[in-house]
Amino acid sequence: MLIVAGLSLKNLHPRVWDPSSPCYLPDVQAVMVSYADFHRMAARRQGAMDQGIHAYLGVPPRVKVYLDNGAFFFLERGGDRPDVAYEEFVAAARPDWYPIPQDFIPLPAMTIEERRACFHRTMQANVSYSRDGYVPVVHAGDFLPEYAAKIIRDDRLSQKDAVALGGLVPNLLRAPKALPYARILEYLVTMREAFAGKQVHVFGIGGTATLHLAALLGIDSVDSAGWRNRAARGIVQLPGSGDRMVADLGSWRGRKPSERELETLGACSCPACQFHGVEGLRAHALAGFCNRATHNLWVLLQEAAEVERRIADGSYAGWYEQHLDNSTYLPLIRWALRHPPPSQVK
Repeated sequence: MLIVAGLSLKNLHPRVWDPSSPCYLPDVQAVMVSYADFHRMAARRQGAMDQGIHAYLGVPPRVKVYLDNGAFFFLERGGDRPDVAYEEFVAAARPDWYPIPQDFIPLPAMTIEERRACFHRTMQANVSYSRDGYVPVVHAGDFLPEYAAKIIRDDRLSQKDAVALGGLVPNLLRAPKALPYARILEYLVTMREAFAGKQVHVFGIGGTATLHLAALLGIDSVDSAGWRNRAARGIVQLPGSGDRMVADLGSWRGRKPSERELETLGACSCPACQFHGVEGLRAHALAGFCNRATHNLWVLLQEAAEVERRIADGSYAGWYEQHLDNSTYLPLIRWALRHPPPSQVK
């Protein structure tokens, strides 16, 4: 499963993809930037179009650049969709992976009529951009089976190599009227079964616990900005144990690491911990942020690799109960183990 590291155009540090950076992580294979950032920064948008997005960001050719269409930004902003501007950007900047210009996200608190309207508008966009390399987008919710059926029946959409699932983030963040976690799993299974043989990408679920579920259900790629967001709040991730607050940055609060967990951090072999230790994780300003973010992404990549290895060799079922310390996700993982995708059925 590919972990796509979400970036912020406002601050590209730490440059985890750059071999010349002290924060370099050789296991990074893909990064994601949002078109909304370029849309708001005209000079940067033009720079990426003039140079190509790889060169503009300094990302080597071996690392894929995924483009997020910024749907949440445009949903909140309202107004016209930036279809033409987005098309121009994609053609000139040449990202490796890019969805339709805008999808219409059915938020949990919407009425059934409002969610149906989102479904119709997104399907219209999928059909309009069935050409070229645009990746169709579907959403978790009541109409997911209908999305899948329409894409499969469409002569051009059915030939696409990839499809993306959105709309999970508000539910995972427990927005008002959020879907039960078990229903979210059912939607992931629906996606994987409906689009067998295609690359299935799921937006925004790349956390240390949710990646277990994505891998078990046969999802091909996920993206995550959480490695940066947590770092900005003074939080680091621990393998199997979740988030721990290591830096006091004011209003943010969280669970502090135990003495044993501090020992685990002290023995961490990520670049940040190797060079700066726990004190580097506790630092303030940009240096501390870069240390925590580098550590968080390294943990995410290592966790994904370990999960995949154990699924492949058959040792996952005997390992995860001792490894994971997350009462919310453990029952969901047990469910996922009972419902493996066809590719994992022996």
